[in-house]
Amino acid sequence: MGVVNHPNWLTFARELLTTNDLLQVVMFINIRLSSLCFSLCKDIVNHKSILLSSFFNNGEVYWLMDVYSNLSHSAIKYLKDTEFNFRNLLIMTGDFNIHDSLWDPSYIHHSSISDDLFVIADSFNLSLSYPTDQVLTKYSDNANDSNLIIDLMFLHSDSSELNIHCIHPEWHLTSDHAPLMITISVKIEEYKLSFFLFFLILFSFQFIFIFLFLELWG
Repeated sequence: MGVVNHPNWLTFARELLTTNDLLQVVMFINIRLSSLCFSLCKDIVNHKSILLSSFFNNGEVYWLMDVYSNLSHSAIKYLKDTEFNFRNLLIMTGDFNIHDSLWDPSYIHHSSISDDLFVIADSFNLSLSYPTDQVLTKYSDNANDSNLIIDLMFLHSDSSELNIHCIHPEWHLTSDHAPLMITISVKIEEYKLSFFLFFLILFSFQFIFIFLFLELWG
């Protein structure tokens, strides 16, 4: 299944190689950001569940990473086993499918996969961002399954936006994931970038969307 295109949005998604392939990660970028020359960097990250995009600002290249890691943690294993050579990764975010006491105080167990995730984050000079409100991000329709915190956000370690992102459970509607939202202050003349991460379930398959908006600075 493909994605819906809209004239006001640039759509980044991997090509479906066969009719049985399913999109897992999609990024939408507002056309007002076209001057930043956003690119999908498939030559650097070659994994169907990871989108790496770049943009230019004030002579620097910046990067955004959107991750869906399934229950076998294939995306995390790929990132851990692959050597990368780029800096200025502003954000790594997505559904990491890891239940851990490190970000869920109601859960008492620790997963070794979390250690791998922190090794990856550290290699990009990223730190785990804790939300302003500690609420659940994954909601189950099955009464026998627990609601979870598995959607995470990692930001640059010296970012002033660390620990101020928001989770909006009231916005999840038909999705079983609550949206995460963060404003990242990257100055572009009189504007700043605002990132909005949204998880959506369609036909029992998960898609991850990142919306980017321009806001007036200050």
